[in-house]
Parts: sequence; structure tokens; C-alpha cells
Amino acid sequence: MKRKKSYQYRSQKNKKGKVLPVTLISLGIIAAGIISWIGLNDWDLEKSYKKIEQVIYQDANESEDETTKPANTEENVESEIIDENNEVEKPGKEAPEAEKPEAETPERDNRNYIEGQELPKEPTYIKDVLIANKQYPLPSTYSPGESKEAREAFSEMAAAAKLDGFELIAFSTYRSYDYQTGLYERYVERDGSEAADRYSARPGYSEHQTGLAFDIGEVNNEQYFASAKFGETEAGKWVAANAYRYGFIMRYPEGKEKITGYMHESWHFRYVGIDIAKEIYKQNITLEEYLEI
Repeated sequence: MKRKKSYQYRSQKNKKGKVLPVTLISLGIIAAGIISWIGLNDWDLEKSYKKIEQVIYQDANESEDETTKPANTEENVESEIIDENNEVEKPGKEAPEAEKPEAETPERDNRNYIEGQELPKEPTYIKDVLIANKQYPLPSTYSPGESKEAREAFSEMAAAAKLDGFELIAFSTYRSYDYQTGLYERYVERDGSEAADRYSARPGYSEHQTGLAFDIGEVNNEQYFASAKFGETEAGKWVAANAYRYGFIMRYPEGKEKITGYMHESWHFRYVGIDIAKEIYKQNITLEEYLEI
């Protein structure tokens, strides 16, 4: 029994003897590491301590992110649709409805009368302008006679033209409803209604009944009265270029038959006043286009 106890005592003593050097060596390594760390931080204890805190804090955050980050699966990723304007749209959102193209405005065609239309009881004014065409007739009783204002304006224009060597004359101005009836019927008898409707108005539809329409020609050149060739003469060119200065417009310009309803008439001028005449001349439009009818 004494030998056994002696053996156990020696074993425990030997173990303690081995642990002590290991412990001392570990402590030495730790101390050396601490001393080296302080040396790397310029022997500043406070600086060394803060760096240790940063390393510990960073490792802790990285570990937390790895454990809480969701798996990158289709169930966890919400897809997004980017439209042309870089706006985010959630899946399932209906795309904006495409804008419908604007309907084209049908081309105006005033060449035909409104069949069955009855003459009105009062004349029609649009934008304070008296209108007479194939869509807007006059009452059969409307009888104002020749406009004094229009006659005065023509006289001023004729005086200016005379200074430039042209002697103008208004060979046809106001026509009554009855006079237009006889004139139109003769044209229909001679050329047929379809042809007559292109250059002569039916009774009640004539601008001459307003007293504001002046058929203009040159004295001693009667062969060009009511002729397209008047526009080719020097006098006709002068009137076309200067009539607006006195309040007149060429009522039926070339190439505008669908809008005015009548073929080109280089001799037919309508008094509308200086301001409106200037605007129509400047824009190179017709009275219908100016009035938007």
C-alpha cells in the first residue's frame, strides 16, 4: 500500500512539473504578442486598445450578416420592370394604355351646295364678317345695295393705280336676288348646271347680293372682263398685289376651289376691311379659312 501511494505521488508531481513550463511558455508567447502589437502601434497603449476593439466589432458584424442574409432564390428576390422613363413598376401592374392617334381632319370640300337647304330669314355673320357661299346663303329679301364703304375704298385704290398708269373700273358690284336668278338660269341653259355651279352662284348664294363684291377690270381692256386672263395683265397683277391695302381680297384664288366652292376668278374681289384683308393676304388664305368654316 505504501508503494502505491508513493507511485501516485510521484506521477502527480511529474505532471505538475510538465504543466508549469507549458504555462510559462504560453504566457511568454502572449506577452510577446502584446508587446509586438503595442510596438506596431507606436508603443501607444490607447491606440492599440482601440484597434483591438475595431477588429472584434468587425468580426462580430460579419458573422451576424452571414447568419441573417436571406438566400438568393426566386422566392426571396422580387423582380422589377423598368419602363422607358426609368420608372419602377411592380410585377402585375398593367402597362399604360398607348395613346390613340389623333383622327385626321377631313379635307374641306365646299364645291357642292347643300341640297334641299332653305334660304334663311337673316344673313349670317361669322366673326362680325358677312358671309355668302354655298353653305351660307342669304335671305331672298336681303337687298342692301352697293356698299358705300366698299365704293370709297375702291375709289382710293383706283386713284393709286392711276398714278402707276392703270385705269381701273368696277364693272359689276351689287346684284339683287332677282337679277342673279336670271343670270344663273342663262348660264345653266348655256353650259349646264354642273359647269355653271363652278363659276356662277345660285340665287341667294351670290356674294354680289351683299353689295361688298366688286368685279374689277381695266378701262379699254374690256376683252379681259370676267376673264382669267385679267390676272396675267399688268393691271391685274397690280390689283392682286395691292388690293389688301384698301380692304379688298381676291375672293376666289387659284387652287382653292375645294375651299371656296368656285373656280379661280382673278377679277372678283371682296371688301372685308383693311385689317382683315391684310391678315388674309399675309397668310395667303381664303375667307373661309380665315373664318374657319
